[in-house]
Amino acid sequence: MLKKDLILRNPLRFLENDTGDILHEGAFGAVLARAGVGKTAILVQLALNMLLKGKNVLHISLEDPVKKLTLWYREVFQHLTKQYEPGQVSPIWDALLPHRFIMTFRVEGFSASKLEERMTDLKEQNIFSPKAVIIDGFNFAEDSGASLSDLKRLAEKHGLQVWFSAKTHRHQKPGPEGIPSPLSDIIDLFDLVIQLNPEGKEIHVKTLKGNAADMDQHTLFLDPSTMLVKSSGTV
Repeated sequence: MLKKDLILRNPLRFLENDTGDILHEGAFGAVLARAGVGKTAILVQLALNMLLKGKNVLHISLEDPVKKLTLWYREVFQHLTKQYEPGQVSPIWDALLPHRFIMTFRVEGFSASKLEERMTDLKEQNIFSPKAVIIDGFNFAEDSGASLSDLKRLAEKHGLQVWFSAKTHRHQKPGPEGIPSPLSDIIDLFDLVIQLNPEGKEIHVKTLKGNAADMDQHTLFLDPSTMLVKSSGTV
């Protein structure tokens, strides 16, 4: 009952399509923001939303160690469940952990082939088989597009939903369709693009491309004090 309540209270459900997923199998999603605005916080909440639905999530970090990511998950989950009794929350947290696998790569050593090799090892040993992959810290500035295309083929082959974080810069102007660099030249690879846009004391969550691109752009925002996504109607 508590798990269902957490799913229903999650403002990210406003981004879901008719199947109850934010992304379909084989699709790419991205969270865009300047450094330090909250990309990892959003990715962790997207992951928790999938974990609560019983989906296996592989979280890949190209920058942070496993310990730091583990702390992110714990803190975000604690903020999400602070209104509930600890005795109610602990069993939910324990049930989520087997569905999450955190993996790190050196940035220069990451590729679609190496990722597939590691995933195959996990599957063949019956350790873990993901339905969604989060890639945090991908260097779009140095990517020619070839490795992203390889990752796209990998996602389609294994039916994976794949989320990326992408760092934007204040001095860079958006592309012709309003999509910021570094995605403006490779936007065709992405099905859903979310941008975190600081406005005064609030951080608005705007959908630049995807199934929710026609929704009220100011419905969702990131609370700077908790780094949780909230909506204008969130209590």
